Amino acid sequence: MQEVLTAQDQRDEGPRAAAARFILRPSVQGAIMALIVLNAITLGLETSGRAMAAFGDVLMALDRLFLWIFTIEILARIYAFRGRFFRDPWGIFDLLVIAIAWLPATGPLSVLRALRVLRVLRLISMMPRLRIVVEAMLHAVPGIGAIALLMVILYYVAAVIATKLFADTHPQFFGTIGESMYTLFQIMTLESWSMGIVRPVMEASPQAWLFFIPFILIATFVMLNLFIGVIIESIQTLRKQREEAEALPGLDPAVVMRELRALREEVAALRTTVGPR
Repeated sequence: MQEVLTAQDQRDEGPRAAAARFILRPSVQGAIMALIVLNAITLGLETSGRAMAAFGDVLMALDRLFLWIFTIEILARIYAFRGRFFRDPWGIFDLLVIAIAWLPATGPLSVLRALRVLRVLRLISMMPRLRIVVEAMLHAVPGIGAIALLMVILYYVAAVIATKLFADTHPQFFGTIGESMYTLFQIMTLESWSMGIVRPVMEASPQAWLFFIPFILIATFVMLNLFIGVIIESIQTLRKQREEAEALPGLDPAVVMRELRALREEVAALRTTVGPR
């Protein structure tokens, strides 16, 4: 995340540095998160006809007030962090969410009123732990893509086999490859797989369990656990990188220089004690 206090921000007494320190205060960040939660509640109440009939004007006024507060906060962040704001993907995300809320919600753009609830997603950018989870999921996309390709191959092979074996007796489930793949997907989710699909198939083909049980073990337990494993590994890797990156800026240069001078003095004293050989 680019929106962090640098050593210059901490030393500078100018208005930009003061704005950066103010924005990153825990109390200010907590207040913004509380306003996001309150805005989420008001947006939910707007879906209730009874609430709108009783407090419609108040809810709309609160929504406009929240939008102005969030807009001022975004502008203050842009002023305080300048280019660092636009180098931060989460900053761009917050800017887009607020910009969408300002678009006119009339005529063909009336659907954009429903997108106001996207402001709730700003909680992700405000909470470091949630950011790590989302960033880890994006970081795991290549690994997930490889597993997804493997699953497609598995589904295609299983669908061809199932179509050849069960198309004559149960065409509603396995009449074509497309229908077979959809049925196998339903079996993978374990939604009515036994009573709804497998047992009726076994009435005509008693040995069908030799096909379905291995498929369930591979598709449901092995493949899905691979997805989970890739995401967990990505979270751990990203968290470790984040901790290492955050540890470096926290070092005090004066302390580092004192340690270096002390180390040099110790080396010089050791050379004097040992003497030339």
